[in-house]
Amino acid sequence: MQPNNIHPLFEQYVRSETRRQFFRQGGNALGAAALAALGMPLASYGAENSDAAGANSAPANGLGTLPHFPAKAKRVIYLHMVGGPSQMDLFDYKPQMNDWYDKDLPESIRNGQRLTTMTSGQSRFPIAPSKYKFAQYGKNGMWISELLPETAKVVDDLCFVRSMHTEAINHEPAITLMQTGNMVTGRPCIGSWMSYGLGSMNSNLPTFVVLVAQPTNTEQIQAISARLWSSGCLPGEHAGVSFRSAGDPILYINNPAGVPSEVRRKTLDGLKSLNEMNFKAVGDPEIHTRIQQYELAFRMQSSVPELTSIASEPESTFELYGDQAKKPGTFANSVLLARRMIERDVRFVQVYLNNWDHHGNVAQRLPSQCKDIDRATYGLITDLKARGLLDSTLIVWGGEFGRTIYSQGGLSKDNYGRDHHPRCFTMWMAGGGIKGGEVYGETDDFSYNIVKDPVHIRDFHATILHLLGIDHQRFSFRNQGLDLKLTGVEPARVIHELLA
Repeated sequence: MQPNNIHPLFEQYVRSETRRQFFRQGGNALGAAALAALGMPLASYGAENSDAAGANSAPANGLGTLPHFPAKAKRVIYLHMVGGPSQMDLFDYKPQMNDWYDKDLPESIRNGQRLTTMTSGQSRFPIAPSKYKFAQYGKNGMWISELLPETAKVVDDLCFVRSMHTEAINHEPAITLMQTGNMVTGRPCIGSWMSYGLGSMNSNLPTFVVLVAQPTNTEQIQAISARLWSSGCLPGEHAGVSFRSAGDPILYINNPAGVPSEVRRKTLDGLKSLNEMNFKAVGDPEIHTRIQQYELAFRMQSSVPELTSIASEPESTFELYGDQAKKPGTFANSVLLARRMIERDVRFVQVYLNNWDHHGNVAQRLPSQCKDIDRATYGLITDLKARGLLDSTLIVWGGEFGRTIYSQGGLSKDNYGRDHHPRCFTMWMAGGGIKGGEVYGETDDFSYNIVKDPVHIRDFHATILHLLGIDHQRFSFRNQGLDLKLTGVEPARVIHELLA
């Protein structure tokens, strides 16, 4: 039987209370007892010290020590090529393979590596040299494929990591590992970690925004789920906000017909009062998140339309990014919006582009993908540099793994396919404290194994955190008795050789 003096909401809270909440409440009780012993009521303490607390207040996440040291980057634009770009057709030049055309991959090179079910049944693994020409660009003579002539113009701003590697061989665990640091779904993604650790730099836009660009060729599309920009165990306010390319940029951003802004404001004020009452009674932190998100949504009703309207951009912008930037949903339009967000101090912008899973028809699909990104990538780097934003903005480009040097399916000198390859792949970074015009890491003649300076995804994440002023070993979130980290529990190191 329920005692008459216990409020039903309080009883519900006690029954659902987590261990973390229990100890936090206990800490508050001890603080109240200490203040009472000093003869100072708790309420008066908060009022009398509000100005001083505001001047030195910790971020909403409670991590008052962040950043751990001066940051070289304040913002991130992460360009994820969903499916796994072919490194030997783009950046990892292997002219020796021309002499190996249609010869079997030596077992001494494969060395027992597990294969996907898409090629494990093949009777042989014939070498498929890249059909594309390469040339050297920049001060250091970096090799770039003919498919990326515009990107080659800014090669002195790029730092290539040719020795990336991962344990995941299939898309679902691989992209999850790349985005969250763990192959198991449900962990916070890197953008959410940034939001949680560093907080917002603006009050009218989300801290973490997601854009899903549409490729011109849609021959083999991979699933892109909203779980990739989930906040996981972090408070919900740190989840990514997805902007749509058609209709309203964000669902329900506009008021319904016949509802003026004054009515919406009055409605939100009422909801806020009810939620505050519920928060005081129950103490659920997600109620506080809901209050904050409602208020941000109201402010975004004016800030988002202005952000996504590119009509104010001069014609020179579209000459820089290409005409595709005028078309909503394209990669060019997405990176132009990313630049506009960075200008308005959005902390983290994630752009996904699908259809890099080239199991076949590389001759048709890869040129289409490169055409989607080439001019736009050049435009983004050049634009940020001209505006003085590149030094404080880290750009990351890459997929979740690489591709095999051997062909999947039929092989000719004019066309071939490539399977997933986790042992080595190429990513690049630019701006935000990165040393431009450099190549780090080296693969063998087959672009199959790493022979110098391997970089695991954990190392890559640790380096990104370092550029943002965060020590990955000291950055964690307590959840279910564990101190979760983006870089996990295995050793990870910052690649200092990449830093300017």
